[in-house]
Amino acid sequence: MLTAFVAANAAVSMALISAIALLTREPFVFPSLGPTAFLLFYGARTPAASPRNTIIGHLVGVVSGYLALVVMGLRDTPANLDDVTWPRVGAAAISLCLTAGAMVLLRTPHPPAGATTLIISLGVLHTLPQMGIVMAGVVVLTAQAFAVNRLAGVDYPLWQPRVSQR
Repeated sequence: MLTAFVAANAAVSMALISAIALLTREPFVFPSLGPTAFLLFYGARTPAASPRNTIIGHLVGVVSGYLALVVMGLRDTPANLDDVTWPRVGAAAISLCLTAGAMVLLRTPHPPAGATTLIISLGVLHTLPQMGIVMAGVVVLTAQAFAVNRLAGVDYPLWQPRVSQR
């Protein structure tokens, strides 16, 4: 039953986000949404899957990736993953360092945000409008997961992770 729930909702989520991308011609679908969708449906009760951790984690990833681009002088440089340069190596390292540290500091761990920060710092998505679309995609996926989990009777939090009671 869990297998069907996770698989079906992962497919529906990616179809929804991809359809939005197709209709708007904007990058609503990007690689880190896959692990986010899996986490939101398979591990919905884990702190990392809460709306707070999902949205803030990806926001930290986007901001950290952008800061790394600025620091390394790559803000207007699109990706070329076939020819990685030293500035791009620095941007990747800086972005993941900032993302990991900020998520720990803010107590908002969401592992897929580590992929989001690399998508930005590697230049796959590097403009401010694209970063806004990334966050819009995260919000759409989170809202869909909230609705589906609640309708399925999963005790999915409204915002913050549930505090376990002993």
